[in-house]
Amino acid sequence: MDTILSYYAQQGVISEPGEYAYLLDSLPADIAELCRVVQGTTIHIFWAERYGLKLSELRQGEVQLRSMPRRLARLVELDPRPLTEPRPLDKKLVGNCRDFSLMLAAILRRQGVPARARCGFGAYFLPDHYEDHWVCEYWNARQCRWMLVDSQLDAIQRETLRIPFDTLDVPRDQFIVGGRAWQMCRSGAADPDHFGIFDMRGLWFVLGDFIRDVAALNKVELLPWDCWGIMETPVENLSLGDLAYLDRLADLTCGDVPDFAAAHALYEDDPRLRVQGAVHNYSPVGVNSIAIP
Repeated sequence: MDTILSYYAQQGVISEPGEYAYLLDSLPADIAELCRVVQGTTIHIFWAERYGLKLSELRQGEVQLRSMPRRLARLVELDPRPLTEPRPLDKKLVGNCRDFSLMLAAILRRQGVPARARCGFGAYFLPDHYEDHWVCEYWNARQCRWMLVDSQLDAIQRETLRIPFDTLDVPRDQFIVGGRAWQMCRSGAADPDHFGIFDMRGLWFVLGDFIRDVAALNKVELLPWDCWGIMETPVENLSLGDLAYLDRLADLTCGDVPDFAAAHALYEDDPRLRVQGAVHNYSPVGVNSIAIP
């Protein structure tokens, strides 16, 4: 267990803040306070208008900033003050759920706290629907367990969505990690068409979030529309061997991943899972091939 915790207490290729590491220093250690820091610096692209902010195309493009150095550089460009000082709406960095989760994970890792972003589905956005979503998972040393935190949901969003639970300790039946969603759909326990976002849904979408979660568990936290490897194979073209392989991977990653060594070995050994070279970025402005460190 100590090896796993040490691994997640260190930055990954995406979360490493580089020259902007100083911005993550001298921040509070309390999780609730850290969520307020993240919310004070970042605004969700789909919630902006509810706060009265109309985003230009240029500002919307900030959701394409993948790495922490690029995101922090833009944040400083917008407002150079310490992160503990909440920005006015028009000075907040535009992002999405992945960005809130990545930033909290990066801050916690900077403090030596094991943390990781998780990709999956929230059951608390729409009735009878599992919404494409990301949260942060961190190791609570006092309670000796991994806890899910939704750092995106501020007081306004919690009230709007009528969240009935503590978003600093999201129940695992409310946030469904990618591997668990795959299991639910494969077993017939859930309808794949209830998983997705907007008009995008189905088992193919579940597969995408599943593989992104596997990559995030290996500290490669890509954008929600980055695709590579096995997720680009149409689900109907997957062989029985492929499906059995994915079922095993789901078994290993469907919860808080107690057997991380086995999941990590599968990721490292299989080019269909591992992020290498480049990914296809299916952004709203078109498909691009993007090099990944």
